[in-house]
Amino acid sequence: MKHILITIFLFLSVFGFSQQKELLYLWPGKVPGEIKEKQKPVIDTTRKDGVLRYTEITNPAIEVWLPDTKTNNGAAVIICPGGGYVRLAYDKEGTEIAAWLNKLGYAAFVLSYRVPGKRAGAFQDAQRAMRIVRNNASKWNINTDKIGIIGFSAGADVSARAAILYNQKSYQPVDAVDSISCRPDFAMLLYPAYFDQGKNRSLTPDLKISNLTPPMFIFQADDDGLANSSLVMAGALRDAKIPVELHLVPKGGHGYGLRPGNPAAETWPGLAEKWLNHLYSNINNF
Repeated sequence: MKHILITIFLFLSVFGFSQQKELLYLWPGKVPGEIKEKQKPVIDTTRKDGVLRYTEITNPAIEVWLPDTKTNNGAAVIICPGGGYVRLAYDKEGTEIAAWLNKLGYAAFVLSYRVPGKRAGAFQDAQRAMRIVRNNASKWNINTDKIGIIGFSAGADVSARAAILYNQKSYQPVDAVDSISCRPDFAMLLYPAYFDQGKNRSLTPDLKISNLTPPMFIFQADDDGLANSSLVMAGALRDAKIPVELHLVPKGGHGYGLRPGNPAAETWPGLAEKWLNHLYSNINNF
């Protein structure tokens, strides 16, 4: 019976609720560097834990979540779900985050970037997604200077790369949209990974922070085996005098999203909301 309920949950997630949202594919023609033909996302049916996971993405897209016009604050966030670059936890670290952001007045865009094993492709997808959101800012009532990015686990790595390496030309331009800036105005990194791949677990060498790196919010649990990523990133940002807020809580593990019952999951949203309000104290005056 439990397996039947989970199957129904996944069906509704994919074919019910999500159909109410606009889906924009990132690449009008061939996807840069992609060998396979474009196809629908492949759903992981092996795990029975109530999480919708995609195990293969060949046609990257953003799912558009817009807040109520009465609460819209003019800011937007692109969401990068995690999954170790092997899969995407699409609802737990994607659509559920979008619903939370909408309640706060933010437009949200869930990015289905390429997996599995396509780290360079994921970076290209994030850059292209940022440009598409900026290009459609007036359509979605967004301020072009208030577009950030949030990521979870491997998605935090995608987000950090989008924020730090925004000047890197990761693909050949495909249309006029690619002349638009892909620099996020802020980044939020939740239980990140892969930031400490330098010597003696120092900052990953290609993550070269500049004085134009945007402000960042970082959150992780101390009992997460990947917590050093948060520490080295926060230290590097501080050394470069980039505004950063780091939270390291005692318990929570890894991969909790917003789901209740986990102390970290119940803590980070309030801290993130306060950080965003402080970052744009005049956010209601856009």
